[in-house]
Amino acid sequence: MSGLTHFDEKGKPRMVDIGSKIETERRAFAKGSVYMKPETFQLIQDKKIAKGDVLSVAQVAGIMAAKKTSELIPMCHPLNITSIEMSLTPDKEKSCIDIQAEVKITGKTGVEMEALTAVAVAGLTVYDMCKAVDKDMTISEIRLIEKSGGKSGIYKRND
Repeated sequence: MSGLTHFDEKGKPRMVDIGSKIETERRAFAKGSVYMKPETFQLIQDKKIAKGDVLSVAQVAGIMAAKKTSELIPMCHPLNITSIEMSLTPDKEKSCIDIQAEVKITGKTGVEMEALTAVAVAGLTVYDMCKAVDKDMTISEIRLIEKSGGKSGIYKRND
């Protein structure tokens, strides 16, 4: 069926069998941003959001999300992740929080979905913690920047 790996020969969904693949070191790096009103940005910077330290909570949420990806995305394999690094960087000029996640594993399948999920959930956490003061926030530009390991090798985004 047109080379789609998550469907069997009859077109039915399936989880890909990775049993015969060799374990390699794999890494994925993803980014995204949460845009907000300048007033909201300043409240985050001053740690005056009623729900607490937005950046720290969102960082932990991203780490937790990467570990739970297989429970959220139907065809993802549960993975024994070896490292998750999250960063949330305020950009005053753009009035946004830039989010980055790097996920590593030694395993039989990649960690792109884990990195993307970490960024998405960290962004959603920023939104959740700040929605009382700014419902106009926008979570955007969630994208894979780079990945390495496995049969397909290295991928680097060109933008």
